[in-house]
This record gives sequence, structure tokens and C-alpha cells, in this order.
Amino acid sequence: MSLPPLVEPAAELTVDEVRRYSRHLIIPDVGMAGQKRLKNARVLCVGAGGLGSPALMYLAAAGVGTLGVIDFDVVDESNLQRQIIHGQSDVGRPKAESAAASIKEINPLVNVIIHNESLSNDNVMEIFSGYDLIVDGTDNFATRYMVNDAAVLLGKPYVWGSIYRFDGQASVFWAEHGPCYRCLYPEPPPPGMVPSCAEGGVLGVLCASVGSIQVTEAIKLLTGTGEPLVGRLMIYDALEMTYRQVKVRKDPECPLCGKNPTITELIDYDAFCGAVSDEAQQAAAGSTISVGELKDMQDKGENIFLIDVREPNEYEILSIPGATLIPKGEFLNGSALERLPQDKKIVLHCKSGVRSAEVLAIVKNAGFADAVHVGGGVLAWQKQIDPSLPTY
Repeated sequence: MSLPPLVEPAAELTVDEVRRYSRHLIIPDVGMAGQKRLKNARVLCVGAGGLGSPALMYLAAAGVGTLGVIDFDVVDESNLQRQIIHGQSDVGRPKAESAAASIKEINPLVNVIIHNESLSNDNVMEIFSGYDLIVDGTDNFATRYMVNDAAVLLGKPYVWGSIYRFDGQASVFWAEHGPCYRCLYPEPPPPGMVPSCAEGGVLGVLCASVGSIQVTEAIKLLTGTGEPLVGRLMIYDALEMTYRQVKVRKDPECPLCGKNPTITELIDYDAFCGAVSDEAQQAAAGSTISVGELKDMQDKGENIFLIDVREPNEYEILSIPGATLIPKGEFLNGSALERLPQDKKIVLHCKSGVRSAEVLAIVKNAGFADAVHVGGGVLAWQKQIDPSLPTY
């Protein structure tokens, strides 16, 4: 469905702006009025990572007058495969500052507002209130639900995107005209069920494909052009090179945007989504060792069976000496349990300690009461024990 323009047009375009945006101005559906609306628009991009990079670059190039960038992280070399707004010289620099510098290089006419901080319940309402539109480039469920809830409570639309390996999704959520994110996903997946991009990987160029769709939707919303993805979920499969759409209907029983909402303020999103299940937290309590303690066990020749629960491709990048690879999935289906020795202490590890904590709960329930897992996983091993190893 067509929607009215989200913002009013600016008073005028300068000669330099007319020259810069001429290819927009000669499109009848954009024209002078549409470009003036873009100039007058205030858009916040949550995250300057995989999706935020192309989104910010194209929003700047399109002439969005004010761009906000919120990101608390710093640029890491492993980001550069997909986060194209940053370069090698930006490694170690705050992402928000690096992104702002790139935006100014692309279009010095854009006003950039830097939010070099983590988005939280304490600041999200105040920050969002200063913008017309939110572009969501987050990569975790807790922040996605917080972005959605804040946008609904403030009556603001936002453009959502998600990427994983070769698959991407995008939609526009605007409770005033259609469903919100909770209508599509009423509950987050169980902890550990859906791996993050850091665990499962993502094809770098997929970020550009989905990020450009997000910018297209943002421009349509701001200028009132075309039919935005309100009430529609776009699904992209890069391997098959296919796009398909799924209708998303507003849930009348939605606790946030339904007829009788029960969520009227922000909630505890970490508790709602739970990065680690209650079972894993209970299992890990008192059964977590450091990489230093693991190294001592190995040096003393203690009778342990060290298990790496990551995936084979992760194991190929780096591994802890002496570790046996048994992926988490084999514990979930039960096939790994018969491979566990009864006469050795079971020591589990993964990349950072989340997956191994989930597996630890399974192993303890199977009768291996003295099993432990390594807090920090291979990342801690690389950092504290053997910095010569690569990381990811």
C-alpha cells in the first residue's frame, strides 16, 4: 500500500545540491519535492556493521540531510570482510567515528550525529525521538526487540534487516499502518538455537544486498514513493538467487501493538531473550574453568577429555591443542554421548563459552557430574595463552 511522505520538504536545494542529486531530480517519482524531503529527513542507523555500512553509505549518497550513527564497538580486522564503510587504517577506531568520517567523504553536505555508545533502555527513547526513521542493522535478538518496542511506543517506523550466511530478510515495521516485529516473531528463539553471524558466518556481499534494500525502503518512506514493505517480509536466498515475499499480518493479540496491549513500556530484553538458557547457567555455576586452568591441566598431564563443540570450519581456523571436535549438534541429537569416555574428566569449549555452556548442561544431565567448560573459549586461549594463533 502507498503511504504519505514521512517528512515535509526542505525550503530549497542549493546549486551544489541540484548538481549532486541531478540523477534523482530527473526521476519523476522523486523530483525536486522528493529530494527536498530527503534533505529535511533525520534517519538513525542502529549499528555501523555489516548492514549499517552499506545503509549509511547509500543514505548519505542519496542526500539524507541528517544521519545518526549509534555503535559502541571498535573496528576489528575481522569486520573488514563485510563492513565496507571502514578501512584498514580504521582498525581499533570507534565504529561510529569511522563511519562518520566515511560519510563525510561520500557527501560533505550531510549532517552526521555520532552516538558512540551502546543502545539501552536508558537512552533508546531519547535517541529515537530525535529522528524520523530508524534503520535497524543490529545482530542480536535483545536489541531487535528493544528497537521494535521503542519505535512502536514512539509511533515511529523502522526498516529491519537480517543476514546469516547466504540468507537475508527485510521488512518495514510501522504499527500505525501494519504489523510490528512482535507480530512476526512473538517470542525469541530458545537460547543457543540460532547462531550469530560471529558463530555461523555471513557472505560479505550479502550485507550490501540487504542493506541496499533497507535504504530503498527508507527512501520510499521518506518521499512517499512506491509501496513500502509494510506487511510484507522479503526473503533473499543468495545461493539460489531468489527473492520471495511472505505476507505479515498485524496480530490483533500482539502484546505491544494489538487491541489490548500489555506491554506499555520497555522491558528487560536480556532476560526476555536470554543469551544463555537457565539450564546452561545452572550447569556452568561452579563448573567453569579459565584457559589458564586448562593449560595447567594439560601441562600436569591430568586425565581429561577436551572437546571442541564448534563447527568443523571453525575448528580449521584455530583450535586448542589436544581438543577433539564434536559439534554441538551431535550433543543436541544425543549421538555424541556414546563417544564420551567414562574414565576421563570431560572438558568442553567453544568460541566464547556460550555454546559449551549449553552442551555442559546436556553432558551433566547424562551423568557426567564432574564435567566443566572453558570460559572464554578459543578466543580467550588465543588472547591469553597463544597470541600467535589467528582469530575470527
